[in-house]
Amino acid sequence: MSEAARYTTLHAQTSAFGAQVAPFIERYLATWKTYKAAWNYEDGCVWDGCLGLAAVTGLRMFSDFVYREVSARVSGDGTIRNYASDEFNIDNVKPGKVLIALLAETGEKRFRAALDSQISQLKWHPRTQSGNYWHKRIYPHQVWLDGLYMAQPLRCAYAVLTADEVMVADVAQQFAHVQTQLRDPRTGLLYHGWDESRSERWSHPETGCSTNFWGRSMGWYAMALVDCIEALRSPAAASPPFQTTAGQLAAILVDVSAALVRVRSANGLWYQVLDRADEPGNYEEASASLMIAYALMKGTRMGVLDASCGSLGHQALATCIERFLDEKQLNGICGVAGLGNVPYRDGSVAYYLSEPVVANDPKGVAALFMALSEALR
Repeated sequence: MSEAARYTTLHAQTSAFGAQVAPFIERYLATWKTYKAAWNYEDGCVWDGCLGLAAVTGLRMFSDFVYREVSARVSGDGTIRNYASDEFNIDNVKPGKVLIALLAETGEKRFRAALDSQISQLKWHPRTQSGNYWHKRIYPHQVWLDGLYMAQPLRCAYAVLTADEVMVADVAQQFAHVQTQLRDPRTGLLYHGWDESRSERWSHPETGCSTNFWGRSMGWYAMALVDCIEALRSPAAASPPFQTTAGQLAAILVDVSAALVRVRSANGLWYQVLDRADEPGNYEEASASLMIAYALMKGTRMGVLDASCGSLGHQALATCIERFLDEKQLNGICGVAGLGNVPYRDGSVAYYLSEPVVANDPKGVAALFMALSEALR
């Protein structure tokens, strides 16, 4: 298919969401620059979003893009360039999920070797006493919601590939602990992070939890749930342990979705700090809104959530496109947010609202691609 024909097809498929969607996607991929030289989750998220669009549009431009970019990082023997497993950074295994898709499509042994190296990190990755992965070696004893998305969908897909029931049981345990330990019973929302040691200034001395509900962290968590459920409901995952875990995660998704629906803005989006709509300076944030939209639509498609959730997700996507997207930029994205480190990030409302709002950050663009792929289904 010629470049002009690809564009015409993409425009026809996405025009209902806005005339700016196809030009933005074309421009973004044509001017793509890797987020950083190291193997990183930001690039991995964009690759994942492209594979979703490839599946639903039938356009090879998306899968070819991913193959080209990943091939530039993975050597013939499966060595991943600029990947240091001994950093024990949970973010760094996120791109491993696309290796499963590339392996299935191409059969190239290097992708299996690279995939196994990602899983190998997780075999040795430090854990809390409760059994959850540390977020990073530099963040000892800490669990962040972000980390569930980085590791657990990969593990579910790999467990299906290898029929590893023990791994699936461990996935269920890690989600169950997070849902118990980080969930606020009043709102049903989950705090951004938890410090088992209670040594961080951001952690509550009794619970160990951080003090606020960051929008994108809940977006990561909701996406982790739907992606894990999808993997565990694939035809290759018919054994009872896989189905049991899928059911457990589905129950968590129902609870999480109900909490998120309750804190939607008047415009149907989600705030940077979810439950502080009246806080001066708080704002409707694009990446969180798109991630949650994706999770609501996907949860509905899989029959876990009712149709109203899918409608709310679809509406949120449409609003984000109308409000934040033009032919050149996706705006309204929190560039980054975290806990601890230097300068110290204390998890306060003021901290989350102090982080710069940027355009075209891959975390937001990837979420747009994912939400769009669900809407197109």
